[in-house]
Amino acid sequence: MYQWRKFEFFEEKLAGKCAIPDDVQGKIQCCSSGRGKVVIGSEDGAVSLLDRGLNFNYAFQAHSSSVLFLQQLKQRNFLVTIGEDEQVSPQQSAICLKVFDLDRMQPEGSSSITPDCIGILRIFTNQFPEAKITSFLVLEEAPPILLIAIGLDNGGIYCIKGDIARERITRFKLQVDGSSDKSQSSITGLGFKVDGQTLQLFAVTPTSVTLFSLQSQPPKRQTLDQIGSIVNVAMSDRSELIVGRPEAVYFYEVDGRGPCWAFEGEKKFLGWFRGYLLCVIADQRNGKNTFNIYDLKNRLIAHSLVVKEVSHMLCEWGNIILIMSDKSALCIGEKDMESKLDMLFKKNLYTVAINLVQSQQADAAATAEVLRKYGDHLYSKQDYDEAMAQYILTIGHLEPSYVIQKFLDAQRIYNLTNYLEKLHEKGLASKDHTTLLLNCYTKLKDVEKLNVFIKSEDGVGEHKFDVETAIRVCRAANYHEHAMYVAKKAGRHELYLKILLEDLGRYDEALQYISSLEPSQAGVTIKEYGKILIEHKPVETIEILMRLCTEDGESTKREGSNVAYLSMLPSPVDFLNIFIHHPESLMDFLEKYTDKVKDSPAQVEIHNTLLELYLSNDLNFPSILQAENDVDLSLMVKSGTRVLSRAESNGKAVDASKNLTKENDLLERQKKGLQLLKNAWPSELEHPLYDINLAIILCLMNSFKEGLLYIYEKMKLYKEVIACYMQTHDHEGLIACCKRLGDSGKGGDPSLWADLLKYFGELGEDCSKEVKEVLTYIERDDILPPITVLQTLSRNPCLTISVIKDYIARKLEQESKLIEEDRRAIDKYQEDTTTMRKEIQDLRTNARIFQLSKCTACTFTLDLPAVHFMCMHSFHQRCLGDNEKECPECAPEYRSVLEMKRNLEQNSKDQELFFQQVKSSKNGFSVIAEYFGKGIISKTSIATTGTSQTVNTSSASSFQSFP
Repeated sequence: MYQWRKFEFFEEKLAGKCAIPDDVQGKIQCCSSGRGKVVIGSEDGAVSLLDRGLNFNYAFQAHSSSVLFLQQLKQRNFLVTIGEDEQVSPQQSAICLKVFDLDRMQPEGSSSITPDCIGILRIFTNQFPEAKITSFLVLEEAPPILLIAIGLDNGGIYCIKGDIARERITRFKLQVDGSSDKSQSSITGLGFKVDGQTLQLFAVTPTSVTLFSLQSQPPKRQTLDQIGSIVNVAMSDRSELIVGRPEAVYFYEVDGRGPCWAFEGEKKFLGWFRGYLLCVIADQRNGKNTFNIYDLKNRLIAHSLVVKEVSHMLCEWGNIILIMSDKSALCIGEKDMESKLDMLFKKNLYTVAINLVQSQQADAAATAEVLRKYGDHLYSKQDYDEAMAQYILTIGHLEPSYVIQKFLDAQRIYNLTNYLEKLHEKGLASKDHTTLLLNCYTKLKDVEKLNVFIKSEDGVGEHKFDVETAIRVCRAANYHEHAMYVAKKAGRHELYLKILLEDLGRYDEALQYISSLEPSQAGVTIKEYGKILIEHKPVETIEILMRLCTEDGESTKREGSNVAYLSMLPSPVDFLNIFIHHPESLMDFLEKYTDKVKDSPAQVEIHNTLLELYLSNDLNFPSILQAENDVDLSLMVKSGTRVLSRAESNGKAVDASKNLTKENDLLERQKKGLQLLKNAWPSELEHPLYDINLAIILCLMNSFKEGLLYIYEKMKLYKEVIACYMQTHDHEGLIACCKRLGDSGKGGDPSLWADLLKYFGELGEDCSKEVKEVLTYIERDDILPPITVLQTLSRNPCLTISVIKDYIARKLEQESKLIEEDRRAIDKYQEDTTTMRKEIQDLRTNARIFQLSKCTACTFTLDLPAVHFMCMHSFHQRCLGDNEKECPECAPEYRSVLEMKRNLEQNSKDQELFFQQVKSSKNGFSVIAEYFGKGIISKTSIATTGTSQTVNTSSASSFQSFP
């Protein structure tokens, strides 16, 4: 034990000037501490309470004679004392136990305050005979229950349990096996051990150490050792009993003697303070007392001090208090951790420092700081292996860059690798750390360690490093297999394929891997790497795309909900971007898809794309062109000018052949495009299954006349149809188109002939044959008046009068016949008008003679009273009833005429109806003439007021202009 190092981890407090106040009179019999106080019992029966710094607070008289034992409770501010009081009778002992409530004071006289004594108990009774008390201990159970153990000089232990204040207690006695000699059987020390519901009591005599199990009834006794002690005992923070003997200090567990520490010398006092063993040892050689503080975990003496005669030892306020026989005192406190570590660092005792911080359960940061300093110390001594061992222990608290910078030298790469491995094992590595570790492996060419690091079995997706970083470093170092392993294990399919395609060029393996993935994952990878796959493996890639977009294996299971299922599958439109440089492969893919899937939700987009491919004039094949260019260049290099001219002639032949192939391919694609335009616009659908505007634009951009004519005709844009023929000067096709689309009997538009005539009139070349044929149809359907025909054809200087001579002759003959018919109708209307005017004049000027003898209504003989009308109808008055103002025979006709007149007047106000009739009529002028003839437009009224006359035009103002 003399080999243990001594340190000054403790120091005297209160500047070394510490003593029991003079207010404490009499000899000190007992002491206790707790709740921030030191309590002293004196031989005069007084109890004194001292505050921090051993300053006197107050005192009170607890017993009349002497205070033998006392204990300050921790949970409640109670003080339990045993002392001598006045003896009431010879049969009763003077020794009693009292409980004081220090929070409740009762005034006693005018000059002192005494705590309230809440309970007084006689210790010795008839059942419990009196004996000398040698030890005393109180255990606080659940308040207000106390368990008090009183050790006697005869080996007995009196136990009192219950609420003393309410006198609800039970007593029982324990007996230690002892000899007849009281000096060998007296109880020198007691100690409680509480472990859950288990309650045990250690009892020490000079000849034995005994354990009582109090939860048993009766309590069970167990002798732990046949050797005891005469010195007071202590309890460690692990509830171990500490017994001091001259040769050593022993620790006892419930199952017997534990470790012992051979500290020589007579033990005067034992104690336990924050994991330290406190001993006051008497040195028989020089007669001095030494106070030692032992750190048993670290095997060092934390403090050693020669002291005077010690009478009591306490622990309070974080200090150790030694009270001497002369009432002087020592307050010893522990230095802070920083001071202790500085002391050790100065002596380069880093191992001790590490053990110290670990044993005192310092925080991890403080421990790491000590380890760092130790590592720095070893590093300065060039002990790199041991230094790294210390640095590794700091992982999680010390910044890794601090260590890494020290070991970047190539000669220390092994240490750096070890540190980085530990960093990854604890899951604290960053991307940079992973990069550095993998670089270390590759520089060391340590494939075995690289395999262990990469292929460690932690479960799928569980890695102690950054996956992307590991893959990147392995690829850069050409460890492609390792990079692929990590990518596959982590489920990073895109990175796995990137290595296969970009680094290794293993396209078949990549396609096989994609086929093994889930459809959703396969779709994502195809979108990302499809361009490379289409370039090298177009057929196989298209097969995978077909499986993804159609799911052949599942089609039979989902026939009932085909449309709904197709909407859940990937759409071919999602993969268009991968074909950006390979339009021929895209065309092949979309054709296969449309042949297999007829009701795709994306069929409009698919048809649009196919149309663009079919109708494109320059669908290139880059691979073929590149190969040809390479051949030409090689020929030019090997041969001179003569070979160059030969290459030029060969090039022309190749170009001609290539152009022919290109034309054939274009015709084939245009044929497919026209077929798609027709198939994607069934007759039962109002709109096609493609974007019609896009289709028109594509046909226009690529001069695809057949497709454009089909679309215009389906949209009934007949004028645009003939405009296409006009642009190409296809006269036969133009006339044939007008024959098909200009027949009004079949829903055509006759005005097309007028547009056709206008075209020939502005053509500026001889087209007599075509004009004669057009005039035939115009004359047949009476589409244009002759004057318009003449004005239109007069613009073409290449046409002669012979072209329209027959047409004009026929039209003049027709017009002459019509004029003759109109003249005859005019003469008839004039004769009728003259007759009517004479009749009106006759009615106004001459009398009318009514000679009818019969009533027009009843055909009976006419008798008075009778009514005669100017229309020469006569009626009995009785036959007319109340209607005598109009002729019943002529009234209906007259009313119909009036109704017609009102309708015409009403129509004269409806401009839209008028203009609609003008536009829809072959001869708009005839409609206007009809309106004038019926008097709708030219109706006038004359109103006379006094001597002035005013003429108003009521309807003519409603029509301002006519087309």
